[in-house]
Amino acid sequence: MTTTATDLARADWLLAPGLAPNAADAVLAPLYAGAARGELVLPSCGACGLALELEQRACDRCDSADVVWAAVAPTGEVHSATTVHRRERGLVLATEPYPVVDVELASGHRLVMTTLAPRASAPAIGEAVRIGFRSVGGVAVPAAELAAAEIRPVHPSDTEVTP
Repeated sequence: MTTTATDLARADWLLAPGLAPNAADAVLAPLYAGAARGELVLPSCGACGLALELEQRACDRCDSADVVWAAVAPTGEVHSATTVHRRERGLVLATEPYPVVDVELASGHRLVMTTLAPRASAPAIGEAVRIGFRSVGGVAVPAAELAAAEIRPVHPSDTEVTP
């Protein structure tokens, strides 16, 4: 999946553009640069290969400080999920509750994110996901892509009502 300039210019369904992460952040720059290319780039230990947390600076297994960022398969499954009912006017654009999911990737990494598109409820634990990318203020960020049948329209006007 390649992210285009048009994709990055599209408004996010959940967050206001002012909440965009700093894509030049020294620690997370590889994540955002990869996401802009449509690749999921995550850190691993350069010595033993253990999947690391995004801001982890030393390996839990071998204590190495050699952190290597590389593209990983954008697939995994829901490890845990919740539905958020709180809104922050001016920051959160969604008018309905939205899911937040903890995804365990095939690479062994774990990421907490929302879904690529709005959804009425949290996905089931164990549900397969593919990682896509949302655009928050022009910065691509990972998001869980779930089964199309579970995705609801972004705006009520996107739904046709038939008598």
